[in-house]
Amino acid sequence: MATTLLLVLFGSVSLALSVPPIHTQPEQVHISYPGVEGSMVITWTTLSVTESIVEYGQWGRKMFQFTAKGNSTLFVDGGREKRKMYIHRVILTQLVPGTAYLYHCGSDSGWSDLFYFTALRETWTDGPRFALFGDMGNENPQSLARLQKETQAGIYDIILHIGDFAYDMHEDDGKIGDEFMRQVESIAAYVPYMTCPGNHEEAYNFSHYRNRFSMPGDTESLWYSWNVGPAHIISFSTEVYFYLGYGLELLFKQYSWLKNDLEEANRPENRAVRPWIITMAHRPMYCSNDDKDDCTKFESYVRLGRNDTTPVAPGLEDLFYRYGVDLELWAHEHTYERLWPVYGFKVFNGSTEEPYVNPKAPVHIITGSAGCREKHDGFIPKPREWSAFRSTDYGYTRMQVINSTHLYLEQVSDDQYGKVIDSIMLVKERHGPEAWN
Repeated sequence: MATTLLLVLFGSVSLALSVPPIHTQPEQVHISYPGVEGSMVITWTTLSVTESIVEYGQWGRKMFQFTAKGNSTLFVDGGREKRKMYIHRVILTQLVPGTAYLYHCGSDSGWSDLFYFTALRETWTDGPRFALFGDMGNENPQSLARLQKETQAGIYDIILHIGDFAYDMHEDDGKIGDEFMRQVESIAAYVPYMTCPGNHEEAYNFSHYRNRFSMPGDTESLWYSWNVGPAHIISFSTEVYFYLGYGLELLFKQYSWLKNDLEEANRPENRAVRPWIITMAHRPMYCSNDDKDDCTKFESYVRLGRNDTTPVAPGLEDLFYRYGVDLELWAHEHTYERLWPVYGFKVFNGSTEEPYVNPKAPVHIITGSAGCREKHDGFIPKPREWSAFRSTDYGYTRMQVINSTHLYLEQVSDDQYGKVIDSIMLVKERHGPEAWN
């Protein structure tokens, strides 16, 4: 009797172990703004094939009043296991700007938790509010808890993650990327999570970055632009200057796109409506760190271009200056650094007393200290003359584009329990290249 019972139990266990798992539950939910007012993209992952459905409705009204359907794409990780995952995308349209919506995503094979977001407006009375940072990993994501709390408290309208995710998304056959996307779901499922690629996304030709995120345009999220409030925001890849093995043509294609986008943004009718031009990309043109990165060299590829290519690859400092870019946001260095208005290594403050009032060159902010396994970077002992403030504290930056003339930035130290350790008000009564005169 006992032997028979053991055989039955063992047979049941063996049968259970032989059944392949079904992975139809949505996870890694995040949202992004596709650049069209009244719309939002919902992106998530499953490990098995399912439908792609979002049920949603206005806050305070009938729950799941609306249904939208999208599609999924198969993504195969480049590692040894060749793990498969399905990336789902659904675009919500005809949203009422400024209105809060509840939603969940998935299918009848499994639904996500309930989330909410506020549809973005392109015109604002008090200016959109951002959290910005780069270099946040799955291990030691020092600033994540504070960002989770502040995001769900409604402090931010938009998140800008300026490259380097998870450390690294491709590791352990993509499982580290999965875990990181689950971690940031508590931020990215509530406000648009806008991104650019960093050097830590390089594996398999940036495949995890290109597949996991859903940014505007048709460049697989590598470069794009969008409008919000009085700002035109440009996201691009500095990595095209470093990983030439994936194609030198990408560098020239991006440069041509940047030039055309800046020309369009500078048309008088466009600059009148969106006077602020803000760029975001991973590796900075300037920094006073001591780690021999590109920005520590006077011949920076990003700033000046490359002379060792055929044809010669153009840099970006002259282009951005020529088209009157106001603010340039960077990461990569695991520190925070604010620069005086600078061009060609020369300081062009508005005045001695008010350097950020009508400056005569772009302002650069480096914010790469959100927290990762590589810990902090160091600074050279004596700051360069164009370096205004430096900190090695873990933390992140807040930004509010208040109106057409005022933009506010402050740096939050997570090491000092959320203390604001630096702030500036950037004031520009004129925008465009004529502002430099």
